[in-house]
Amino acid sequence: MSDFTDDLDDLETAEDFLRFFQVGYDQRVVNVNRLHILQRFHDYLSADTGLEGLDDEGTATRYRVHLERAYQDFVLSNAIAEKTFKVHKDEARKMADRFVPLDSLLGSPV
Repeated sequence: MSDFTDDLDDLETAEDFLRFFQVGYDQRVVNVNRLHILQRFHDYLSADTGLEGLDDEGTATRYRVHLERAYQDFVLSNAIAEKTFKVHKDEARKMADRFVPLDSLLGSPV
């Protein structure tokens, strides 16, 4: 196991990750979105097909980019709009299914 992997094993909170990767953050954003930030970070890492073969420094740089991007997603938006978790995606689908055109409420014109 590499030093980088050992260091990652010690990280527990969103703040731990943000500090470790030297990503500046607003505590208020993290307080509201910590799980969403970490889930989005995980999603970005899972989608990154270029991580294999990188040394610890290259991997750490790539991780930092993904964490910064994940954090910024929630600075600029919010958890409901970002639909990070399945529950949010399901709720968005339900809302779309509930759409009722205004014309149908007003009835047909006379």
